[in-house]
Amino acid sequence: MFAATALTLFPQMFPGPLGLSLAGDALRRGLWSLEAIDIRDHGLGRHRSVDDTPAGGGPGMVMRADVLAASLDAVAPDPRPRLIMSPRGRPLTQAMARGWAAGPGLVIVCPRFEGVDERVIEARSLIEVSIGDYILSGGEIAAMALLDACVRLVPGVMGAAESGAEESFENGRLEYPHYTRPRAFEGREIPEALLSGDHARIARWRAEQSLELTRARRPDLAQGE
Repeated sequence: MFAATALTLFPQMFPGPLGLSLAGDALRRGLWSLEAIDIRDHGLGRHRSVDDTPAGGGPGMVMRADVLAASLDAVAPDPRPRLIMSPRGRPLTQAMARGWAAGPGLVIVCPRFEGVDERVIEARSLIEVSIGDYILSGGEIAAMALLDACVRLVPGVMGAAESGAEESFENGRLEYPHYTRPRAFEGREIPEALLSGDHARIARWRAEQSLELTRARRPDLAQGE
């Protein structure tokens, strides 16, 4: 079973959207599990302090290495990869999500403030992962996005195994357009190829549309096509 552990200063944020829809149904069916651990449980002093001023000066605060290490060490040793959400991390891809979904789960650190002491990243072999080139208030929303990408790929979560086979990024291209009833909407018709009943023709149309969209919107993915 895919087991997720989130280390956060705001455990009440979980499961949040992960408790709804596809992921929430799978959570209730026991296809995956989610534990939120409060980093402040390992904070220092009467106020459970978790941060301090940055060495060398500068704005904001930095999460302490000793506090975060203690929180990580409280998680039972297991083979799960340990991640930390960070805008400087490796960009999340569908291939990464699929690989993690096939494994035992993840331990994810959700940082706050200006970031965390670099030494805990090194000492606990944390893998830095980014969900995009922008800054959030903390790592919780990013962790939820990452977990949603993984959980939907866990066996049994989606209704049919082939549901994700033709999605964007699965084959190095963006997904083709979709249509449904009504046949005409505000003067726009469903492409005739999709109504032909010719499965080979439909497959060709979808492949052509997928390639065209990829070349137009993500030429980096279409190189060599």
